[in-house]
Amino acid sequence: MFIVGQALFETGMANKIGSLVTRFAKTERQCIIAVMLITGLMSGFLSNTGTAAVLIPVVIGIAASSDFSRGKLLMPLVFAAALGGNLSIIGAPGNLIGTNALNELGIETGFFEYIRVGLPMLVFGILYFAVFGYKLLPDNKDLVSADDDQFAAKDFSGVPVWKQTASLVILILSILAMIFEKQIGIKLCITGCIGALALILTGVISEKDALKSIDLKTIFLFGGTLSLASALDKTGAGAEIANIVIGALGENPSPYVLTLVVFLLCCVMTNFMSNTATTALMVPICLSIAQGMGADPRAVLMACVIGG
Repeated sequence: MFIVGQALFETGMANKIGSLVTRFAKTERQCIIAVMLITGLMSGFLSNTGTAAVLIPVVIGIAASSDFSRGKLLMPLVFAAALGGNLSIIGAPGNLIGTNALNELGIETGFFEYIRVGLPMLVFGILYFAVFGYKLLPDNKDLVSADDDQFAAKDFSGVPVWKQTASLVILILSILAMIFEKQIGIKLCITGCIGALALILTGVISEKDALKSIDLKTIFLFGGTLSLASALDKTGAGAEIANIVIGALGENPSPYVLTLVVFLLCCVMTNFMSNTATTALMVPICLSIAQGMGADPRAVLMACVIGG
């Protein structure tokens, strides 16, 4: 899926989608809503960082051509990229870590496992910036940066239209296949591989760019998480941690209190560690605690992932 998402960026199709903002937005507030909506939806199925990186030049171009403040457009864009990552299990690496942990317990999860929390968060975020947050955003219409050239949008005029179309079609087909995984009988991981191979074999993305798009840090974090979870279970360390936490919460601890503690802890830790690393570290521990007190692992892991 790293490769499938990168093809959309490499061909310039993501830029085309991003430029749709200018067609509907006539005022600064409308532009904020449009930017956040498009960024959030794209981020739900693509890399959060990649989505933000691609759309930043687009938004700066909109601000320059329409006399809008870039400060009032860029900050909402970044928030929307983070919030949108909670729409699907492929929206962010942490989502997959949490989903994988549940699957290891034999608990089935759907493609839109996080959307019941992620979608309200995105909608509330957009409404907040459109109504209240708009007044708090920096107004820098007259600011001219010496580094504007580094944010200049790439020129994709040389990319054939068929490549752009193919990247979007393969992404949509891959997502649909993942949504209807049970009906078609093909696992998520196989679907991702088929999509990536299709893009490479048709020449939409080169092997070199495909390889560069794979984030090996995330891959190793996945491996480390599985090993950590297994070690906590086999050595009894997970049960020990769970007993300490449950003991600190008093007799008959409330699952709601546990969920709140997990959420706040992840919220604090993620300010000093990467989102993925925070989730990878906390997921096995949270699972042990949830099982120790008989709480629903889904709720605790949801708090962990969303908090991260």
